[in-house]
Amino acid sequence: MIKKAFIIDDDEISVFLTVTQLENNAFAHRIDSFTYVQPALEEINQVKDQHLPQVIFLDLNMPIQSGWDFLETLTEKQEYRLLGKCHIYVLTSSVNPEEQEFAKQFKLVSGFLHKPLSDQEILQIKHQICGKSDPV
Repeated sequence: MIKKAFIIDDDEISVFLTVTQLENNAFAHRIDSFTYVQPALEEINQVKDQHLPQVIFLDLNMPIQSGWDFLETLTEKQEYRLLGKCHIYVLTSSVNPEEQEFAKQFKLVSGFLHKPLSDQEILQIKHQICGKSDPV
């Protein structure tokens, strides 16, 4: 099982639905949610590598700082530390194909998903992160 996951999304209903889906699928021991980018960045900066979230579900369109700002900051300052340890999945309601293409430029982005998450997507992510040794 995944130890820790983050959800970064300013929409409380979306966060509730995502957390519920993740919990129903026994996705992670701990799920933390952030409505703003900055507190999530601070948490990542402060924790030791073994306490990093293994998965981050990231909304793109948020006030103050967007999901793009989050990705750019991590790429500039933390990419070397996070690659292979922290998998970011863009989770958006946007249907703009240009956003999906732009997201591919970030090495830290493992996937681009549309809200709401499906059980199948959750199981695929879990399998991808945990490998075959962790039953899904």
